[in-house]
Amino acid sequence: MSTLESERWAQALSGWAIPSEIAEQAPENPWIHPPVLFQVPERIESTFSHACAREALPSGGSLLDVGCGGGIAAFAVVPPASHLFGVDHQSEMLEMFTANALSRGVSSEVFEGFWPEVAPRVPNVDVVLSHHVAYNVADIGPFLSELDSHAKLRVVIEIPTHHPLTNISDAWKYFWNLDRPTTPTAADLVDVLREIGITAQSHYWSGPLRDAPDFDQESEILRIRLCLPPGRLGEVKDFLLDHPMPRQRDLATIWWDVNDGI
Repeated sequence: MSTLESERWAQALSGWAIPSEIAEQAPENPWIHPPVLFQVPERIESTFSHACAREALPSGGSLLDVGCGGGIAAFAVVPPASHLFGVDHQSEMLEMFTANALSRGVSSEVFEGFWPEVAPRVPNVDVVLSHHVAYNVADIGPFLSELDSHAKLRVVIEIPTHHPLTNISDAWKYFWNLDRPTTPTAADLVDVLREIGITAQSHYWSGPLRDAPDFDQESEILRIRLCLPPGRLGEVKDFLLDHPMPRQRDLATIWWDVNDGI
């Protein structure tokens, strides 16, 4: 059932829609999630979110990563986690997740689809993670409720404090004279959780931004996101030289313990 805070969340996210007169001339889908940005490094730097999940996991515990990408969030807590489940709607991401698990000698299983539609096929686990997914979810209430119902011990969410595309708002203004929204925020997500009966804790911190491997790929990704044709790639490169992307971002870890763990 929709709630006031979840409706506000959905309305705020709708403001991020690209105007039809711009989207209709886009040569590629601008809502891309390039797999290159989700590669798992050989050594994963531990963060507050990883420590929060690790704290709740028993030795040999099970973990579900919703919107898993290549699995950075999951593999950061191996051990103590020993069996991983990954959910993602992109098959390329799940292939990466499975390959990474094999290379690390970790037991894994993957499910292709959108959460929470795929949730009935996914088993319950000790800890559920969902990193950098919530801003892609308009119907946020059922999404959060299913995270909660699949965890025996704890749910850990990590998102930027503001929408992840906020860092290219200046580019939208420069190329299209388009002002982008400033909401929703991580604090708004905590409000949604509270309204659906979940009391979550939150911690704010700063961490590195996921970078493209090189300037050319960074420029190409930005061109696509801005709905610009390939012929304007040079202009995008010039813009990035004058307006370099930030290398750090403000993040929020939002977590709660579930009743099954009491």
